[in-house]
Amino acid sequence: MERDPVCGMEVDKTHAIKVFKDGKEYFFCSVNCKDKFIKQEGIDEAAVHYPAKKKLFYKNSLFIIAGISILLLASSFFVPFLMPFGEAFLKYLKAIWWAVALGLFLGGIIDYYVPQEYISKVLSRKKPSTIFNSVFLGFLMSACSHGILALSIQLHKKGASNPAVVSFLLASPWANFTITVMLIGFFGLKGLFIIIASIIVAINTGFIFMLLERKGLIEKNKNTVEIAEDFSILRDFKSRVKNYRFGFTSLIADFKGVLKGTFALSNMVLWWIILGIFIASFAQAYIPVHFFHRFMGPTLLGLIVTLALATVIEVCSEGSSPLAFEIYRQTGALGNSFVFLMAGVATDYTEIGLLWQNVGKRTAIWLPVITVPQIVVIGYMANLIFR
Repeated sequence: MERDPVCGMEVDKTHAIKVFKDGKEYFFCSVNCKDKFIKQEGIDEAAVHYPAKKKLFYKNSLFIIAGISILLLASSFFVPFLMPFGEAFLKYLKAIWWAVALGLFLGGIIDYYVPQEYISKVLSRKKPSTIFNSVFLGFLMSACSHGILALSIQLHKKGASNPAVVSFLLASPWANFTITVMLIGFFGLKGLFIIIASIIVAINTGFIFMLLERKGLIEKNKNTVEIAEDFSILRDFKSRVKNYRFGFTSLIADFKGVLKGTFALSNMVLWWIILGIFIASFAQAYIPVHFFHRFMGPTLLGLIVTLALATVIEVCSEGSSPLAFEIYRQTGALGNSFVFLMAGVATDYTEIGLLWQNVGKRTAIWLPVITVPQIVVIGYMANLIFR
């Protein structure tokens, strides 16, 4: 297996597009990534070698996962045992489809319009401001955790450092403006505790990841480009706007470019999201409701059970918030609600899987190792304080 130098995905050399440059071979997962590379490096198209036989569509991960989900969903209308699964699956789709679509579309916009130098300037420097920038950017993103996944991977492709990507991924689902309003509506002023605690975990984790990167314990983002100290984003943006030729042709070209980036990102991310919905739907359909209330009280055991369930059940921040409030209403354990919300992002197989495949295996492993102890300690303290 080789790693795509543009998006970071691992690719099978026998099915990958190959480009020769200075006697070295580069392998790409898609034409989109290949086009970016040869444009960036100024390589002649003649140096591109296409695989003799394209990978069969039915071996595509998205096709397999989506096909199984659709088959079971269709069967749920006729098989009584699968009816709860079908209802849960449709409920999740209804709750998050817009956030996922928005995340992928914004990812396409970033892919097409935002120069790599901008992201590298703001989110790749080895300075404390990089972590604060990533958390603040997360606050501005009004999309659920799985919509944020697409944006996180796109930021990584554009050159954001791995610590910045992790901080952004942790802060966005629970510290964004939309969820802030929703959590305050559910929990009152206690909802601010969840928001502030989430930001603290995101910042702490970002700084720890910066230390790990400095020690060589996690991967470095190979997409990051060197930026001159005097490079000004505002000055460069004004120059681009001044030189832009507005017209029907340019609008069509821009639209095609955004869609191309969106589809490329979808092929990378969407199958993980569907897998998450698939597993969470089974958990919601076949785990008795009273189990949550009985074993998720304000105790250390309750926190551990909550942590374990959050790993499986977490799919969407908007969908998880009402369930987190129900846990609080039934048990009075605000810390458990925090653990349920925050640990879902930190331990969820979707997030870890995407980091593993696109950012780095060591980065994916360190994510729960660093975040889970913080989350459990804060949750335990919250149960003591807000009794």
